[in-house]
Amino acid sequence: MTLIPAGSTALAPWALFITPESAGWAYAGLRLLCLSGESVEFTTGDEEMLVLPLSGSCEVECDGVRLALHGRTSVFHAVSDFAYLPVGATARITGTGRFAFPAARASRSFPVRYGPAREVPVEVRGAGQASRQVNNFCAPDAFDCDKLVAVEVLTPGGNWSSYPPHKHDTASEHEAVLEEIYYFEGGPGYQRVYGTHDTLAEVSGGDVVLVPHGYHG
Repeated sequence: MTLIPAGSTALAPWALFITPESAGWAYAGLRLLCLSGESVEFTTGDEEMLVLPLSGSCEVECDGVRLALHGRTSVFHAVSDFAYLPVGATARITGTGRFAFPAARASRSFPVRYGPAREVPVEVRGAGQASRQVNNFCAPDAFDCDKLVAVEVLTPGGNWSSYPPHKHDTASEHEAVLEEIYYFEGGPGYQRVYGTHDTLAEVSGGDVVLVPHGYHG
C-alpha cells in the first residue's frame, strides 16, 4: 500500500496527477481538476477516462461532441452524471467546481459518451457497521469500456467500507486482478492493507491510497 497525501502530486493544471508510471503499475491512473470558470484543454493519450463532477458543473468538448454535465453540490448530496473520454482524444473542460478523472490504459476505442445520473446503478452492500452505498458509474456490468472500472462508495461514520477483507491480485474463477486507487473525501478515516506487509493508514479528504496487492478492508 502507498499513501499519497493531498496535494503531493499536483502538476498544473491538475490538483492531483497519478499515472500508471508514477503508481508503479500497468494501467490505472487518476487526475483531479479544480476550476473557477476557466477552461482546461488536455489529451487522453493511451488512457480512457471519465469526467466525474465531485462538486459543481461543467461543459465537456471532445472529438466534436459537446456535453453539459449538471454535476452536484458534493459527493454526499447526490449521484452525478458523467462523461466518458476515449483514448487518443483531445478534450476541453469549462466550468466551476472539482472534477475527478479516473483513467486506465486501454487498447480499444469507444465513442465519447454521456452517462446520465439516473442510469447509474446504486446499491447498498453489507449490513450493520459494514453497510455502505456504492454508486457504480463505470462497473463492468453497468458501463461498456475497455479497462476502466470506477465506482464511488459512501460510508456512514463509524462503518467499514470494504468488509469482508478481500484482494484482487490473483487471476482465478472467483477473483479478478485489479489495480486499485482509493481517493478520499471527508474523513478522517482508516485504511488497512495486509499481505506481504500489514499497513494501517489514517486518511483525510484529498488523500489517495494505492493498493497493488494484498487484502484490504
